[in-house]
Amino acid sequence: MQPDARPEITHYTYRVTWSADDQEFVATCAEFPSLSWLAPSQIEALKGLEDMLQQVIADMEEQGEQVPLPFAERSYSGKFNLRVGESLHRELAMQAAEDGMSLNQYVLRKLRAA
Repeated sequence: MQPDARPEITHYTYRVTWSADDQEFVATCAEFPSLSWLAPSQIEALKGLEDMLQQVIADMEEQGEQVPLPFAERSYSGKFNLRVGESLHRELAMQAAEDGMSLNQYVLRKLRAA
């Protein structure tokens, strides 16, 4: 995507769930966690949130703020750094060795199982 291009609204990550407290459906967007939209139907909740996001994105652009990219359009290297305490690091390394695998393989297996 070009740096100045507006993200496609349908590319964002949406979830629509039933809210027992509100007795309506609530739509949320992972890239904009502070926003939500309530409506009597799933479709209305999603449409309401998409309409609101169009306005929020327009306002952000007008104010010179950076608009979050949809997760689907972001690049991922497959690497991230994780800091753990020394005792947990030691424990994980010992468990990995006991299972006959590298620490990286062991932690990856644990993450997938989570």
